[in-house]
Amino acid sequence: MTVRDAAAPLRSLEARYYTDPAIFERERRGLLSRTWQFAGHESLVRNEGDYLAVEIAGESLFCVRGRDGVLRSFHNVCQHRAHPLLQGAGGVRAIVCPYHAWSYELDGAFRSGPNVASVPGFDASAIRLAPVRTETLHGFVFVNLDDNAAPMEAWYPGVREELAEYVPDIGVLEPLEWIEVPERCNWKVSVENYSECYHCTLNHPTFATGVVRPESYDIRASDRGYVLRHVSECQDLERMSYPVDLSKPHAGEYRSFFLWPAFSFQVYPGNLLNTYHWRPHDADTCTVWRGWFTPGGAESETVRRLARQDRETTVAEDLRLVESVGRGLKSPGYRPGPLVLDPAGGLNAENAIRTLQQWMREAVEGEGA
Repeated sequence: MTVRDAAAPLRSLEARYYTDPAIFERERRGLLSRTWQFAGHESLVRNEGDYLAVEIAGESLFCVRGRDGVLRSFHNVCQHRAHPLLQGAGGVRAIVCPYHAWSYELDGAFRSGPNVASVPGFDASAIRLAPVRTETLHGFVFVNLDDNAAPMEAWYPGVREELAEYVPDIGVLEPLEWIEVPERCNWKVSVENYSECYHCTLNHPTFATGVVRPESYDIRASDRGYVLRHVSECQDLERMSYPVDLSKPHAGEYRSFFLWPAFSFQVYPGNLLNTYHWRPHDADTCTVWRGWFTPGGAESETVRRLARQDRETTVAEDLRLVESVGRGLKSPGYRPGPLVLDPAGGLNAENAIRTLQQWMREAVEGEGA
């Protein structure tokens, strides 16, 4: 018996992990409610009273900057009769419910309400907004609905330090452009597509010939935590699709830090930062946002050019792919095929998908995050 005969190949997840609404509901109540989710950039909530409302795992939340300078997050629901408190982004002196004008301080404490003094035994100190765990990572705000969740450093060890190396000016970056892409597929299909480059040379010719050097591309799972790191050298400078200044450390490299389950920092050659974040809606749809960043959000011809190139090539190409997979997963003719696992890793391997699908399976079966 040969080695090839001795072990059956590892196959991809069954279609039900992507198509079954009951599995999505388990993820919404479990995985997506107990992991760190991107809320927004700190530049939107820099000053006292600045707020940002966001929906995470079907829950409406908002982040707000307190008078003490602390950024806090709360469930976006009045403690009186459950009306939402804030929408969009803006600035307030106090948080006032539009239903009955109950108001709250910026730290979530009850402030006032019409005629509440007439209520026997009314205890204002016992009323406050429900808080949500909040952390920032180089100006990027993350929230977690699980009060007992481990801190981000435990989930994503080393990422903070590596980002500072690969994007030296990350501390002063602000959004320049957001690209919003609704996708008709399960969110995990989109995340998987992002987490392998087995399809890149065939489907992303601009990326594969004008940004990265395919023969150097690899995706590696962290030994600890929940991180997938994409690594590659940049393409030859004369073939690059945009100008690259190699004067800074790591400028000639491409890096991506995927933070399970739904966010990625992507560093293009030239130390240019792009982010992806996924918002799952139901078993069949999600939205992906691409963010592009510059110091202070200042205009940049190079970043605008790269963002346009990405939107017209990689984004459009991936949308076609993931929506096609979304349809294919519902076919009665689909049988999960073997993953292409290569001990040497590299472009034409799906080693990271093995790790990713393990996390997916554990989340649904209740064994992991």
